[in-house]
Amino acid sequence: MTSEALLPSTERALLHRVALAQSEGRAPSFVGAVGRDGRTVWAGSRSCVEGHAPDADTQYRIGSITKVFTAVLVIRLRDEGLLDLDDPLEKHLPGTGVGEATIAQLLTHSAGLAAETPSPWWERTSATLRPTLDAVLGERPLVHPVGRRHHYSNPGYTLLGSLVEAVRGRSWEESLRSEILEPLGLHRTSVQPQAPHAGGWAVHPWADVMLPEPSEDLGLMAPAGQLWSTADDLLRFALFLAEGDDRVLSARSLQEMRTPASPAEAGTWDGTYGLGLQIVGGAGRTLVGHSGSLPGFVAGLWVSVEEGVAGVALANATSGPMAAVVAAELLGIVADAEPRLPEPWRPLSEVDPELLALTGPWYWGTYAYGLRLAADGGVALEPLRGAGRNARFQARPDGTWTGLDGYFAGETLRVVRREDGSVSHLDLGSFVFTREPYEQGGAVPGGVDEGGWRGL
Repeated sequence: MTSEALLPSTERALLHRVALAQSEGRAPSFVGAVGRDGRTVWAGSRSCVEGHAPDADTQYRIGSITKVFTAVLVIRLRDEGLLDLDDPLEKHLPGTGVGEATIAQLLTHSAGLAAETPSPWWERTSATLRPTLDAVLGERPLVHPVGRRHHYSNPGYTLLGSLVEAVRGRSWEESLRSEILEPLGLHRTSVQPQAPHAGGWAVHPWADVMLPEPSEDLGLMAPAGQLWSTADDLLRFALFLAEGDDRVLSARSLQEMRTPASPAEAGTWDGTYGLGLQIVGGAGRTLVGHSGSLPGFVAGLWVSVEEGVAGVALANATSGPMAAVVAAELLGIVADAEPRLPEPWRPLSEVDPELLALTGPWYWGTYAYGLRLAADGGVALEPLRGAGRNARFQARPDGTWTGLDGYFAGETLRVVRREDGSVSHLDLGSFVFTREPYEQGGAVPGGVDEGGWRGL
């Protein structure tokens, strides 16, 4: 599908939102951009310097959006069979003192680790103060029982970066460059700033004056927040998060990363956390991505996979601009004003008659469901009235289907046949679906009253 240019009214609304964010957020500069169907369709900026504004190729520091890149490196190791997400960290990175935590728990911030390193504030001080993992973790690295709750942890992603180095036998930065940045063409994403780039500033909370922020190399903490990038590069990365790229990660692995794995801690932000990705809902859509901040910079990156739209916002102020909120709103402006045109309906190229015969109404007790065929050989089971446990199922080589979402995610749907080969019922995780509600003579658990249906 070719992405058309945005309407002038949409572009005006986007520019107004960026201008408002820069003005109300009191940001020295602010860049916003939107991607649709794989390309940048709009970018705009505002600056406090007359006649000099950044563009979508200007680097900003992106803070914790770096964590998504680190998570991709870890999932690549899993896909290559070099580790399992349920492995304890100790198996691959011994001697940390938190080795009972699993790799999956580190990815989802549920390993019980502290949110930050011991003093002093790591984002504004030299990495030479934290030359080893012991210094990063401190004497009390665990503040919660392992696996019991979501608690956002920057040291947790330092451990994941060190895990990548231990398994790969090369630095996190080298793996990042060769395994993600080069294949995806992210030539303006780097560990150190490259011109043109914005400078980081602190804006006084009670006066319109600024103070330059230091830009420290984060050392071992780099996998948690080191990267610099541009709006164009981040939109390209957002497309990858939505669709995958077999040179880096498959679409299936990206879907796994986008699947909620840990509920966010109350009072932090609304949403859940996947494998290195924040997941938020609202305005009838689900967004995946990440927010980011370091002294002097704030950033936001979101993509709506279903709508094929991504939004990025970058600012060079320590606080004030709500970059993650603005990125979501820029995305929403385009998705709402110019919704994606659906693909034309087309009939299937071929269909298995036995599979076609399974379509139509099925009954779980008195609940009515409809079974539909999907173009990919899977099926969908949907309630015929009201809300219910609807789910999509993926076909398996043995003739069964595995649930992809909802209540039945991971459950097996299979056809049960009689001795003569005719279909008796569908079995879904022990639930029996028959062609009639409580079908007489059917395989209904507990049996059916011989008197049958009756009136008052």
